[in-house]
Order: sequence, then C-alpha cells, then structure tokens
Amino acid sequence: MREGRLGFVICVLLLICESTLGRFVVEKNSLRVTSPQNLKDTYECAIGNFGVPQYGGTLAGAVLYPKANQRACRSFSDDVSFKFKSGAGLPVFLLVDRGDCYFTLKAWNAQRAGAAAILVADDRPEPLITMDTPEEESARFNYLQNISIPSALISQSLGEAIKRALEKPEMVKVNLDWREALPHPDDRVEYEFWTNSNDECGPKCDSQKNFLKDFKGVAQILEKKGYTQFTPHYITWYCPEAFILSKQCKSQCINHGRYCAPDPEEDFARGYDGKDVVIQNLRQACFFKVANESGKPWLWWDYVTDFAIRCPMKEEKYNKECAEEVIKSLGADLNKINECVGDTKADKENPVLKAEQEAQIGKGPRGDVTILPTLIINNRQFRGKLDKGTVLKAICSGFEETTEPVICLREGIETNECMENNGGCWMDKTLNITACRDTFRGRVCQCPIVQGVKFFGDGYKHCEASGALPCDLNNGGCWKDTQQGRTYSACIDDHKEGCKCPPGFRGDGVKNCEDIDECEEKAACQCPNCKCKNTWGSYDCKCGGNMLYIREHDTCISKDAISGVGWGFMWVIILGMAVAGVAGYAFYKYRIRTYMDSEIRAIMAQYMPLDNQAEVAVHASHGNV
Repeated sequence: MREGRLGFVICVLLLICESTLGRFVVEKNSLRVTSPQNLKDTYECAIGNFGVPQYGGTLAGAVLYPKANQRACRSFSDDVSFKFKSGAGLPVFLLVDRGDCYFTLKAWNAQRAGAAAILVADDRPEPLITMDTPEEESARFNYLQNISIPSALISQSLGEAIKRALEKPEMVKVNLDWREALPHPDDRVEYEFWTNSNDECGPKCDSQKNFLKDFKGVAQILEKKGYTQFTPHYITWYCPEAFILSKQCKSQCINHGRYCAPDPEEDFARGYDGKDVVIQNLRQACFFKVANESGKPWLWWDYVTDFAIRCPMKEEKYNKECAEEVIKSLGADLNKINECVGDTKADKENPVLKAEQEAQIGKGPRGDVTILPTLIINNRQFRGKLDKGTVLKAICSGFEETTEPVICLREGIETNECMENNGGCWMDKTLNITACRDTFRGRVCQCPIVQGVKFFGDGYKHCEASGALPCDLNNGGCWKDTQQGRTYSACIDDHKEGCKCPPGFRGDGVKNCEDIDECEEKAACQCPNCKCKNTWGSYDCKCGGNMLYIREHDTCISKDAISGVGWGFMWVIILGMAVAGVAGYAFYKYRIRTYMDSEIRAIMAQYMPLDNQAEVAVHASHGNV
C-alpha cells in the first residue's frame, strides 16, 4: 500500500517470510465542526505518523477543498496560497482525497502552499487507519523530517459531507483537538522508547540517532528530578523451528533461533548480521537494567548516544570491544552487564529478551508494537515526527494539569493564555496577583498561594486571602505613602487586625489614611505661649521666650532652669562619687586588716596558746580501763 502500512511484515528467513499483523491500535484525536449548523458535532480522526500533532492543545481553522490537484500529489502552483481563508480570518485546513501518492507527499505539498493542517478524506467506507511514512527508503523522501503541520485522516462520509457544504457555498469551521489524545492522570509521566541499535537503515536510523542526541539532555533532567519514568525497549522475533539450523537463521538469530533481527544491509553476504544487532540490543537493554538498579537510569542516554558516535557500522566498530570501552568510560559495572547478556549461543531463554518479546504484545488501549521506532507515553502510542520539540510537547501533555515541570512552560510550549485579558480569571490589581495560571493544555483559574497565604474562591470572580498578607507583598494591600521625605505605612507584619493607620493618621488603612491636623484639633502643643505648626503625619511646637518644648509632656520649660538644674545635678553626682570613693577605701582597709589579723593569729596558735584558747592536754593516758 503506497500511503502507508497497516501492520508490520516480519521476515526472519532468506527463503520464507512470515507476515504477521499485530493488534495495531489507531491513535485518534477529535475533530469538532463548529459550522455550518447541520454539521456541528465532534468526530474522530486518525493522527498521522508524521508531522507535528499538537498534543495537549487545539487548532482552529477553516476548511478549503482545492478546485484542482485534489489529491495533492503535485506541488501547487506559486499563485496558490492556503495561508488564510478569505473572509474567515482563520488558517486553512486543506481537505484532500486519499490515493495515488504517499500521505506524506500530500502533507508536504499542502504545507508548502501555506496550509496550517491537512485533512485526508478516505476513499472507502472503512475503519480509520494510521497514515504512515513510506516503506521505501530513498533520498527523494528527504522532505519527511521537514513536515511540520499536523495531519488527520477523516472518514469517507465526513469528507463527503464537508465537500457538499463547501459547494453551497458555506463556511466550514473546524477545531482539531489533541487535549485528550494522551492520558494525563497524575504528576508523573511513564514513557517507553522502542528502538534499535542498527544504524544502517537509512533516513529512519539517521532520524533516530539525531533524536537520541537532541533529546538526551531533556530526558535526563526529567528523569533525575522524578518527573518521568523512562524505559527503553527492543523488538526481536523468533525463527520458526523448522529453520533453526539453517545458515540464514543462524546469521540472524541468537540463543538457538529464539531472538532474531533483520540483516542491517539486507545483504547476507556482507557487513554485519542480524545477530550482531540482537546482541547489541541486548547489551543496551542490560546496560539500562544495571544502571536502573544502581539508581541512575538516565545513564542509558549517554551510552546509546556515545555508542552511536564511537562505534558505527560504517567504520566497522560495531562490536563488543568498542561497546565495552564506552561502558567503562561511563563508570558502569561491566561485569554485571556481561552477566546479564549471558551466553548468546546457549540453547536457552534469555530473561531480558524474553521479557522484551512479551512487552511487545499490547495490553489495554496500547496495542502491539509493530513499528520502529515507537514512542509510548502513558501507555498510548505517540504519532508524529520524532524530534525533540514534538516529543517533549507530547510528554508534557501527559502530566495532570498544574503539575507539569517548568520545562513544559517554556516559550514555544506554554499556551500564554493569561497574557490576554488575564485569561478571564480573577485578578487583584492592587496586589498585582492573579488566579490565572498557564498550563500545558491551557489556562486554569485557580486562587493562588502567595508567600504562604492561601487564597480561596472560585478563581473566576472571587479570591480571598485566608490570612494577612506580608508587608513586603505590595505592602500587604494596605495604604502606604511618602511625602516631605517621610514614609508611613498602615501595614505591620503579622497584622491580625488588618491594615491600621499609623499614629498621626486616620482612615480605613487600606485605601487611604488622612493626616490628622493636631494643631487644629487642639490635640497637642497646648502649653501657654506655644505656636503649633502641622506637618504630614506629625506637628511642630515652638514655645515663646526662653522656653524649650518637651514633646513627651506637651509642656514648655525654661532653658535657664534646664541649665541650672543641669549643673546642680552634676555637682551632686561629683559629690556622690567622692563620698562613694572614701567609703570604698575605708571598707577596703577594714577588710584587709581583718584578714591579716586572722592569718597572724592562726600562725601564732601553732606555737603558743592564745588568751581565747583553752589549754590542750599533752600527756597520754596509760593502763587498763
């Protein structure tokens, strides 16, 4: 089939190929028609396995069905532009018919003509299929990695209905919605990457190597911080028992035909064999197993990227020796890895590869893994171009709203809906805080937490703080002003009673605090012969004559009295210090003399009895009692 493959044909023998169609799941998103009225509804469409699906987001446009080149198998002429639908002010979703050429070529021609997305109408009444990339690998398909518009396959019936509406003519407006294309249940994303160590499979291998190199840094950040749980996987097939001893099967398989891979060059007479690929796949899987057990699963990204650079097939370095050099350079446990790889010639199962084959079988909504490479995010298969930006956007859409890491809110990924009219959410312009929060899938109106203070409300029209705001946050929402070189505030940290005007002001403390004129209200400077002058937040008081104003007592006293009182007070202090000195000296002399007398008396008592001591008997008593 030229447009793409529905399954995956597995060839494990030279002479006989068994075609195996796995339980392939078509990944879908929603297409909502908003006009005309008779078509208003939500329809399913299949996500193409190329281009850039807007995971987690939406895209609105107006449908256009070209008058010529309706299968879009040829380039549109230079005078044709699909950038905007005339009269709609919306980007163009180009509707084309299936058939005659690859899906990817249709998308490429539509993109070059300015279309924002492409809708491919099926040409038969059948269940939706996945539009895939061409199976043939050729230099003429070098446009594949340049397709940047999203694509969707719609049913034949919906395609015909849209065409009839456009013939009337009626404006057909649609909205492509990928918000529920991937599950987003919690604050961690689990994702798998089904890959292959083969680097001689043409553009697909080159694309995969570039992706691993570009995405490594992002993947390691997400893994180290616990935002994601990543697991690499490898596809292998088994050789039918009747052909296990054949030369061809022996060259493609290990462990007695249990695990096989196609020949890298599709030429059994030269280069590396399929079994070389299987062994290296096994070594990469074992590297991850050992690294994961040591608590550093992110080292896998270093290993596969370093191996691709240092051990390429073209330079004939794709071997065990080169792989072990890379492993040693990363400080991994080589002995444990070799033990995990085991004996690849033994007639027994390898636990790691057996688990990989079992994991290929889809469980639940995932479906079997039949395409390489395949990315699985939250148990759903990713569709689209394998590049850093597209994959990161898909992973970010797997987080529960408001739990996505900062890397998902960077420029080019976040929605920025809060930039326009605050997203329709509550906002306090005085405090400069808002309930609008950009998330990966759009904005949410959620009352914020500001410096430990939780706001409660519906987030749209009302949010109220559960406690007092700190003064360093827009002064706690309280009044504050600066005049005449002075600054006053109605906010006090840990203010439980709310905003309160400082002394010298009156008001509600929030919107205003008015200066009190202490002079006019006779609240100060009431001493006789005093002159009162009001200032902002305070007042000045001057006494008449040789008088000095004492603010604390709201009174005036004589400056001379102050001076007299001052010198008298000083003489009292000096006299007091003199008396204290004499008394201290007398006390000191008394204490020294007493101490010396007691010492002398103690010494003399050792040699002669003193007047105040009784005689001590010095003879001993002899005889029996």
